[in-house]
Amino acid sequence: MASTAPFAKFEWMIAWRYIRAKRAEGGVSIMTWISLVGVTLAVFALIATLAVRSGFRAEFVDTILGSNAHVTVYKQTPIEGTNIVQRTISDYDALAAKIAALDGVTRAAPLVRGQVMANNQNLNAGIEVYGITLDNLKTIPRIIDPEDSSGAIDRFYEGIAIGSGVARELGVSVGQKIKVISPNGVRTAMGTSPRVNAYEVVYIFTAGRYDIDKTRVYMPLSEAQSFFNRDGLADEVEVMVEEPDAIDDLLPTILAVGDDYMMVWTWRDSAGAFLRALTVEDNVMFIILSILVLIASMNIISGLIMLVKNKGRDIGILRTMGLTEGSILRIFFICGAGIGTLGTILGVVFGCLFALYIDPIFSFVNYVSGGGVWDPSIRGIYQLPAELRLNDVLSSVALSLGLSWIVTIFPARRAARMNPVEALRYE
Repeated sequence: MASTAPFAKFEWMIAWRYIRAKRAEGGVSIMTWISLVGVTLAVFALIATLAVRSGFRAEFVDTILGSNAHVTVYKQTPIEGTNIVQRTISDYDALAAKIAALDGVTRAAPLVRGQVMANNQNLNAGIEVYGITLDNLKTIPRIIDPEDSSGAIDRFYEGIAIGSGVARELGVSVGQKIKVISPNGVRTAMGTSPRVNAYEVVYIFTAGRYDIDKTRVYMPLSEAQSFFNRDGLADEVEVMVEEPDAIDDLLPTILAVGDDYMMVWTWRDSAGAFLRALTVEDNVMFIILSILVLIASMNIISGLIMLVKNKGRDIGILRTMGLTEGSILRIFFICGAGIGTLGTILGVVFGCLFALYIDPIFSFVNYVSGGGVWDPSIRGIYQLPAELRLNDVLSSVALSLGLSWIVTIFPARRAARMNPVEALRYE
């Protein structure tokens, strides 16, 4: 007898007939549905988790790079004859110009920084003041183009710009004044007395990071130099680059433009521990969800074993009619692989829809639960992000199809090796 081509039309027809169990074979039908739903939910959970993971990482990194320096350049110059180290830059304009001229650098801005207290009537808040020029302030993405803002940034030299969290803590809005209090203020013969200045709030921004919006205040550079006793000095130079992910390759070039006392601090140094923790969590979550997909795929084995047992007589008849072991194997492989493939497709559809419509879904969950599901003070960002990536979807599909197809082989081989004489002996 001439051998037939693998996966011939009659093999698909028989497999499809076996999947559609009759009423008398309800157990097989139930196991088929359980297997299908299990694989669907497992793939859905995997894609949804990977999308949220990617979105969270992207949002976190974007808020870091959009509101903070990619590289902070500062100096630690020892004062001759003392053990005191001076951490200020006198030639900040020249240093910033040299750094800005380097290939790969998009901006270099001198800064004056200080942690002080803000007050409005009986309300107080700890703030971090950044002294900066208006031109440089307009180049910070999350400040010039924030999630939300009020006021006019062009009036910056008439007052200060504050984060929305600071405004909320102090209960102020655009046009009102707040007091900024520094313990290291005016130097007198009797010592140093606190400095208290009142500034009008001209611009309120929401950068998208809770910790930034709750503490960040921008002040004109010249005013900050006066307020913090930094006349003619800057604390550091804030550097932005074209490729933040490749910042380590640019550091030697940046250090080469300064003297031996120049130091650098990158965005990876400030957020590196958190990013490494995210990477570990990503790997662990993928492994756990892969086990979930494996468990769902194991249901296919149970369904196929029941199907093989119920179809023992049919297998014997088919073998006596001339079907080879390979044909029987492929028939039952199609049964199991078909369930896994259909479940994978449904899981991908539901997972992608969840990632694309996560905002209304999460809003509904938040409404049903009475609010407060997402606390930005704990998580740092204001909403649950999701970013659907092709690589994540493809890895989920490959994992699900690979597992569901592999586990199908074992019961299919059992059916193929069934002795037709034994299968028909008691029929």
